[in-house]
Amino acid sequence: MTTLYYEKDAKPEILKNRKIAILGYGSQGHAHALNLHDSGFDVIVGLRPDSSSIDKAIKAGLTVTSIEEAAKQAEVIMMLLPDTAQKAIYEAEVAPHMTAGKV
Repeated sequence: MTTLYYEKDAKPEILKNRKIAILGYGSQGHAHALNLHDSGFDVIVGLRPDSSSIDKAIKAGLTVTSIEEAAKQAEVIMMLLPDTAQKAIYEAEVAPHMTAGKV
């Protein structure tokens, strides 16, 4: 049976004092980044240096940095990159910065 969750079931306060990295700014990344930012969370967007989305994210008022730097700074990391690139990017730029307490 499916479990339905409602707004009253959420506990957003657990994210309030944590930096959240959104890696990628495509169809999923931009929606998550803007929603979290507009909800008052501390969001940083990690992008590749040649990403065509850098200017879009900056114009939206978001802080943009490299994927590796975002992984270093954030306590919560959301990988919203193309599926084909996730493994390599995770191993090279994210995994080395996954210390205790990061998710």
